[in-house]
Order: sequence, then C-alpha cells, then structure tokens
Amino acid sequence: MNEELAPVVMFVYRRLDHTRRTVESLLLNELSSETDLIVYSDGARSLDDDAVVNEVRKYLSGVVGFKSVLLRNREKNLGLAKNIIQGVSEVVGERGKVIVLEDDMVTSSHFLKFMNDALNEYAEDERVASIHGYVYPVTSTLPEIFFLAGADCWGWATWSRGWAIFNPDGTYLLDELKNKKLMRRFDFDGTYPYTQMLKDQVQGRNSSWAIRWYASVFLAGKFTLYPGVSLIHNIGNDESGTHCANTSHHDVAVSSKSLRVGGIDVEDSSVARKAFEVFFKTGRVSVFSRLQRRLRNFLNS
Repeated sequence: MNEELAPVVMFVYRRLDHTRRTVESLLLNELSSETDLIVYSDGARSLDDDAVVNEVRKYLSGVVGFKSVLLRNREKNLGLAKNIIQGVSEVVGERGKVIVLEDDMVTSSHFLKFMNDALNEYAEDERVASIHGYVYPVTSTLPEIFFLAGADCWGWATWSRGWAIFNPDGTYLLDELKNKKLMRRFDFDGTYPYTQMLKDQVQGRNSSWAIRWYASVFLAGKFTLYPGVSLIHNIGNDESGTHCANTSHHDVAVSSKSLRVGGIDVEDSSVARKAFEVFFKTGRVSVFSRLQRRLRNFLNS
C-alpha cells in the first residue's frame, strides 16, 4: 500500500477492560505497526471517576506495537459527543483523513486494511462521505460490500471533505427532514426511530453526535460504504457506556477474511436496506417480548 495510512483515533473514558480488548484486537491487524494511534481520554466527571480514568491512561501510556501512540488527555470532562466532535475535527484538520473507534469496538484483524483500502479507493469520489466497519447480524445474505445513504458510528472513517458535511445543529437537520418529507426513509421505512432520536437530541434528552452525523450526510445525499460481514463487534452493549443498553441483539462474529474494495456502483443498496429494515423490526419484537416477560414475572411474583 503506497498511500499514507490513516491514523486511528480512539475515544476512551473509564472502561479499562473494554479499552484493553479494543487495543489488543487492533494490534492483531496486519497494518497496526504502520499505523499511528491517537487517543483522546476524557477528563473525570467526578472524584469517583478520577482513579479509573487514571488507570486507563496508565495502561495506554504503556501500549506498544503501533507506529506511534499519542495520548491527548482532557483536563476536564467534555462528554462523549463534544470529545468526539472536537477530536475528529482536530485530526482530520491535521492529517486529512481518520479512522474512528470508541473504547468498546473489538475489530477484525482485517479492519485496518479494509478501512485504508476504502479511504484510498474513494478519496476523490465526492459521492462517498465515509466508510463503516460494523454491519448488523441480519438473517439474509448481504453483498460483499455495499453503500447506504447517510453515515454510521461503530468503527468508521472519513476524510476532511466528508467531515465538513457534519452539522451539529440538530434543529436545522430536523427541520430539513420535515421540509423535504424524508423522515420515513430516514427511519428505514419507519422500522427504527432515528427521527425521534434527533428530536430527543434537539430537546436535550440525549447528546448524540451520531444521529447528527447520520442526518447531515443523509440530507447531503452522500453515501457510506459498508462491509457485507462485520469488521466490528461492539462489546459496550452492557450498560457500561453512554446511551448503551444491556443487549446481545447487535452481537456479531467479525469477518475472518479480507474484503475487496471497489467495483460496485455508488448507490443505495436496496438489498441491504431491506435487510436492515427486517432486522430493526425483529429488534422491536424482541424488546416487546422482553417487556411482556418482565410484566408476567412481576404479576406472578
């Protein structure tokens, strides 16, 4: 690979075990020794968190195996959204492109190759805003790679031109979705409440940067490239992180083989969109079933 590799930016807080597993999986990638790792460690929110934040920082200060490791320790607590927005903006400003991980993203050993191959392949293609590493455990067979309108947030990459699309103004984004009558498509034909997530962000019920990233790219008419088999397993769905419930619904086995990049049309994949919609519907049924079981258990106790 002749092009300069993209730096990996990882955002961490207080989860030492999650952080260690993410770093260890990344080191198994064939390109890890040629990759710069930049870590943004958010400041402690309280005195109770101070010790565990320092444990994470101590561990990271001893990490070797990458081309370089740069720790950027926040003095104050910014919160996840502000930390990511500022950190990604800084690094794409410095390096022009970036691969982004949070501290609960266990990667396939082929993750870095796929992300760098795709960043190089579509570097000059204005239609493509980002690359994504995670894909849902759908029941149908997906194409080896595919595009969907919008952007995503579990192991992703972009260029400075892609990140320039990001608009932090949730009110503007919500109004645009309403005015252009795009809410149902934004919600995958009504199967997932993305619009409600954006409304909640506007009303201060969540601080999600990711819903604003998705909406920004979606409204701009740009696309994200996905792998047909996930290159990311999110280990944070255990109530240990921000906006994370305890669920195994998103668990995947990461790809054990390298994926090719290129050779497909840059357009929304109807096959993948339908598979996602079915997955989202199944998730709603699963949540409803759990609530019914809890209610029965309560009534019978």
